[in-house]
Amino acid sequence: RIGGAGWVRPRPLWAALRPGDHAPRGAGPAAAFGTSVTSAKVAVNGVQLHYQQTGEGDHAILLLPGMLGSGETDFGPQLKNLNKKLFTVVAWDPRGYGHSRPPDRDFPADFFERDAKDAVDLMKALKFQKVSLLGWSDGGITALIAAAKYPSYIHKMVIWGANAYVTDKDSMIYEGIRDVSKWSERTRKPLEALYGCDYFARTCEKWVDGIRQFQHLPDGNICRHLLPQVQCPTLVVHGEKDPLVPRFHADFIHEHVKGSRLHLMPEGKHNLHLRFANEFNKLAEDFLQ
Repeated sequence: RIGGAGWVRPRPLWAALRPGDHAPRGAGPAAAFGTSVTSAKVAVNGVQLHYQQTGEGDHAILLLPGMLGSGETDFGPQLKNLNKKLFTVVAWDPRGYGHSRPPDRDFPADFFERDAKDAVDLMKALKFQKVSLLGWSDGGITALIAAAKYPSYIHKMVIWGANAYVTDKDSMIYEGIRDVSKWSERTRKPLEALYGCDYFARTCEKWVDGIRQFQHLPDGNICRHLLPQVQCPTLVVHGEKDPLVPRFHADFIHEHVKGSRLHLMPEGKHNLHLRFANEFNKLAEDFLQ
């Protein structure tokens, strides 16, 4: 498999998460932000999807969180500081995550496609004519699928920490985060507060099984077959110190999404948009304008 050769067995993932890092694959502690952020739910595809919205700009942006993530845990600095005059910013909780419960989260073979349809249909229900996507980790995969399947609706896209396929190396990394009791307390506590200990632990295990199912498909395929169908301007951002998503994934997406740009952040980890929020926000704003 591409990128699968010449690697050493990774350390347990919680060892790679230093104090102040946020949770693996997209989830992280809540950030405080101003009262200009409104929260609501709307019926979409048979479920009540929760979202947060801020800003008054003509350019609509949807923020797509990572595994176990939600708008409030994953995108505090973006909801607070992205330009509210240029953009209307929406952060959603995918079904089974955050406050989009019930239902409980499950991981059928098409869960990324389901999230992509939910995301697009949510923004249509909110009466946005066209949107740009900022997708982190699993949210980046969802964004790629949405851009490929609904090209006339997606204006521009920024993704980071995403992968289009699963390798043996990836599968070992996922196993390293299966047991949430081994996560750092700083990473674990906000998610336990959001979900309760049992739901959090159970859903993380289900996620590991859900993401590993792609390893058994030809070429470990998640959405690699859809990348050539992406038509919107795309910025792929990668943190060179990401312990969860190796560089070859960003290179592959950049290579197969026509006309995309690749931006490397030498000190960036998986949560680069949180640790380097000002730099990331400016990068995203400059690209989206």
